[in-house]
Amino acid sequence: MARLEPLPVRALPDLGPELEAKFKKMASEVGFIPNSFRTMARRPEQLKAFANLCVTMYLTSTLPRDLVAMVSQLASLASGCRYCQAHTFDDMKMSGVSKQKQDAIWTFETSPLFTEKEKAAMRVALGGGAAPNAVTDEDVEVLKQHFSDDEIVEIVGWISLFGYLNRWNDTLATTLEDQPKSAAVNGLAQQGWEAGKHAE
Repeated sequence: MARLEPLPVRALPDLGPELEAKFKKMASEVGFIPNSFRTMARRPEQLKAFANLCVTMYLTSTLPRDLVAMVSQLASLASGCRYCQAHTFDDMKMSGVSKQKQDAIWTFETSPLFTEKEKAAMRVALGGGAAPNAVTDEDVEVLKQHFSDDEIVEIVGWISLFGYLNRWNDTLATTLEDQPKSAAVNGLAQQGWEAGKHAE
């Protein structure tokens, strides 16, 4: 159960015309405004800054959408935040990650379903999402064999974005929305996922 109640959508602050339009575009693609954003809205300037980062990452990404979703899922798996695990699993489905890859995400290192390029990014996501950070020099060297420096900056950006969200939602026990909860119940539960404190 949430430790702070999200504000109603009608009570969300004005983000300004340019950011508001981009935010609505992102929300329409996701299908809802996350409870994490609605809780953050109690501090409008914080929400505005964070929404701007999210929108910028989302709308300017140069990486394949399915790779971003898998990187985000691995970072959230490493952190242990079940709210973000559900959201990123739902995003994997929406981003076209195959059911076989969804089912094998926890064992990507030994799975033949993933390319070496995908594994390099996912390995850094898993290490980067851990506390303390577990990324090694070797992990980054392998990453550099597959990605440009600019792409690496984006990969670390996604890991860091979810690092913030992982801590935010785990600390506040943010209640899961129906869509990501349903996705996780139907796709992650067999691997031990449960909503825990993020249930209503």
